[in-house]
Amino acid sequence: MERLIVFALVGLAAQAVDGSLGMAYGVTSSTLLVATGVAPAVASASVHLAEVGTTFASGVSHWRLGNVDWKVVAKIAVPGGIGAFAGATVLSSISTESATPWVAGLLLLLGVYIIARFVFGKPPVFIPGRRPGLGLLAPLGLFGGFIDATGGGGWGPVTTPTLISSGTLHPRKVIGSVSTAEFVTTLSASVGFLVGLAGEALDWRVIAGLLIGGVIAAPFAAYLVKHLSLPVLGGLVGSIILITNGRTLLRDFDAESVGAYGLLFAVAAVIVAIAVRKAGGKIAPAQEPTPESEAANA
Repeated sequence: MERLIVFALVGLAAQAVDGSLGMAYGVTSSTLLVATGVAPAVASASVHLAEVGTTFASGVSHWRLGNVDWKVVAKIAVPGGIGAFAGATVLSSISTESATPWVAGLLLLLGVYIIARFVFGKPPVFIPGRRPGLGLLAPLGLFGGFIDATGGGGWGPVTTPTLISSGTLHPRKVIGSVSTAEFVTTLSASVGFLVGLAGEALDWRVIAGLLIGGVIAAPFAAYLVKHLSLPVLGGLVGSIILITNGRTLLRDFDAESVGAYGLLFAVAAVIVAIAVRKAGGKIAPAQEPTPESEAANA
């Protein structure tokens, strides 16, 4: 029962992050699961099995709201599923000792990407009348799916910012299409893990906990969106991922020291400070501009 509660808290924290940033459920939950001692392959498998239901519901919701471009979904979901299945198979065949530093390093890089995207990134420019082609979507889906399965997350951080920054699809359509396609990649990764792990190493308390925590956190995530600015939230989440996975790498390479940990925390503190400064010194988000204010600033 205690372990179920722990995993429910992990799911709660991950869903709070994902619901606020629009990404990073897998990165956050995998980071926290590995930190609690769960093997990397089992952590990623558990996250993807828990996400099968949530991604399906998310895809249906986006479809009903008109946020999905099905041509984009078709072009990115199929290679995404292939990459996810391949990644799950690869991770399942690697020993826990070998996989831990690889996954920690990958998660750390994704944490850095989140920091770069939300703390240092600039607002994207959308060019109407354009649509991303297969030349971009196929390799992006293949890479995103592979990273998502091997790292326990990464589909959103890899695909969403790339497509938004390309300016070839409205951000609303990007988020809806990527979220819908994620169901295919999540399902493919889950099948790959079930084949590779044969279901023996899976702890269904982990999966149940992630689901329970995710459901509980949904209203809280909406609250965070309203009361925390994205730079501050991205800085906080990225810093936690940086510290947690940095600790894992230091331990695995026998490089633990007071100075090393001090440097990690110092970097995290600087990132949060920069995020707060970017948000104008305010933790809460700025008010959305009205048509009148936009006209006045034009």
